[in-house]
Amino acid sequence: MAAGNHSKVTEFILSGLTETPELQLPFFLFFLGVYVVTVVGNLSMITLIRLSSHLHTPMYYFLSSLSFIDLCYSTVITPKMLVSFVTEKNIISYPECMTQLYFFAFFIISECHILAVMAYDRYVAICKPLLYNVTMSYQVCSWLVVEVYMMGLIGATAHTGCMLRVVFCKDKIVNHYFCDLFPLLELSCSSTYINEVVLLCFSIFNFLVPTLTILGSYVSIIASILRIRSTEGRSKAFSTCSSHILVVTIFYGSAAFVYLQPSNVSSMDQGKVSSVFYTIIVPMLNPLIYSLRNKDVKVALNKIIEKRLSCINEDF
Repeated sequence: MAAGNHSKVTEFILSGLTETPELQLPFFLFFLGVYVVTVVGNLSMITLIRLSSHLHTPMYYFLSSLSFIDLCYSTVITPKMLVSFVTEKNIISYPECMTQLYFFAFFIISECHILAVMAYDRYVAICKPLLYNVTMSYQVCSWLVVEVYMMGLIGATAHTGCMLRVVFCKDKIVNHYFCDLFPLLELSCSSTYINEVVLLCFSIFNFLVPTLTILGSYVSIIASILRIRSTEGRSKAFSTCSSHILVVTIFYGSAAFVYLQPSNVSSMDQGKVSSVFYTIIVPMLNPLIYSLRNKDVKVALNKIIEKRLSCINEDF
């Protein structure tokens, strides 16, 4: 059968995170809780930034985009994953699988680039403070966010387009809790050379370019911070970057472990565990990190709470 848009497989079975019966209910409750915190946390962050004029700055404009991306790709993955804990077979149709793959790729690639944009924003703020308002104008910020989503669109279209030409005629059990690239390619009985080349090229671009941008930005930031004489000034400058550094480390560390290692059965099983961090845990942690470690967010939240309480008291 020639490689084309047809496939002998009309549905897949997602193996899930674990097959141990004793762990199904605890995992279901745990990841359900994580998803609820993720949705509430990210929606709250987006709402807080929109309501508080104090947070209408480029840094928080990008943070609201990050929260939106986290909310979306967590929603693409987690609900279907939860099904695997309460059903004997977590079946996903071929169109649903390709749709999940497309939106997962779109949002995960967008996250890589929005983190790089946020690092560049901190670089301009600390290293070129006098030019910050000009360099990071509303028009520039808007174009940067558009470019982030364009990168996601191009990457997702390329990966999914190549996957649609793959012929699946082997075992239809996907060794993962969602339709990811490597587990799907393991089921192919047609050539995956083009897919592997596209995956390699886009992985290098979408991983290397943001990584170099982040590293270059923080090398310059650290150099600028070290030139600040006052301890208070250094602490203030570093505090504006610490949350972003923590988020970048967790996200890129877990993603690199999954996609930059040899593909075999053992690494696939390890990859499932690592995938949990950047697909489920990181979207939950991001709003918590930025709210608990950020004074501006705390101040804005307290002002909104006080305003709401005063309105309630006036009504009574």
